[in-house]
Amino acid sequence: MRIQRALARAGVLSRRKAEELVANGRVTVNGTLAQVGQTVDPERDVIKVDGERIGAPAPIEWFVLHKPAGVITSRHDPEGRTTVFDLVPTRPGLTYVGRLDFLTEGVLLLTTDGAAAHRLTHPSHEVERTYVASVLGEGELAAEEARHGVELEDGVVRPKKIVAEKKGRGRWELTITISEGRNREVRRLCEAVGLEVDRLIRVKFGPVELGDLASGKVRSLTKSELKALEKL
Repeated sequence: MRIQRALARAGVLSRRKAEELVANGRVTVNGTLAQVGQTVDPERDVIKVDGERIGAPAPIEWFVLHKPAGVITSRHDPEGRTTVFDLVPTRPGLTYVGRLDFLTEGVLLLTTDGAAAHRLTHPSHEVERTYVASVLGEGELAAEEARHGVELEDGVVRPKKIVAEKKGRGRWELTITISEGRNREVRRLCEAVGLEVDRLIRVKFGPVELGDLASGKVRSLTKSELKALEKL
């Protein structure tokens, strides 16, 4: 793995700060000054920061959080609002896999495997995400329009699947599956077809489903979920 990732995984500091340490000549690998981007094997190489050897990286961990509305998907918030990291176990190198906006609820994966997090969110992998949107407006007509593709400012969005279920007069529930994960994509799609979003929940990311996990709660992924993620 990259030297900066090894430092982050060992709990020394964030990957960005680790890059600064390496660039400033404070990190050595087997007695030689490390270079930014250098590949290392933490199990075999002797890695030192300011002359102190770091330990081997902690085992990779995966969690799923049921993110509540009103929580920031960020490590820090300058306004002092609650972040997702206030709700999950503290682990060196822990990162989220794709953002959820401030008001959107539901499945948020977190892992100490930064490379896997990047792969799962890269558009080329087309990992499916399923959302349930409670909306106001002409739900069936809007769903039909969305099936044919909708032009947004950053390109056309065409859901993999969209199902509309009427819940009352002018009130609908849309189940929408996409495979891109652009910023606020589902909200912008709904707005573009004339719907007002009352509530938005991500109920599935890849093979990981929300199930009965309570809002604000977190759990480790199961072995079957981890195997399914590996196949992606």
